[in-house]
Amino acid sequence: MKTETEKIRRGLEQLAFGKVNDAVELVFAEEIPPPEILKKMNLVNVASIKRVKGGGVEVQFFDRQRALERLYEYAREGQSEDAAASVFAALTGENGNEA
Repeated sequence: MKTETEKIRRGLEQLAFGKVNDAVELVFAEEIPPPEILKKMNLVNVASIKRVKGGGVEVQFFDRQRALERLYEYAREGQSEDAAASVFAALTGENGNEA
């Protein structure tokens, strides 16, 4: 079972590294695809879609740079937690191999 932190990290990875092919396909489609096709599209990186005057479509994506920054912060926090656990184990004489 995934922890909340793992779920958040995975979501941020999707925002930072995910493809936007389906969103681009949707923008250039002549007609809105039927619901069964829309359900299969990967639109996780899309923050909003709206039609504008004149028949155009405006798509806003989530900020990849911000997602990368948060991933970096999570990585640093994980390293800090590992380091703290190592220091604690050294101070208490625990090596984590106890049964």
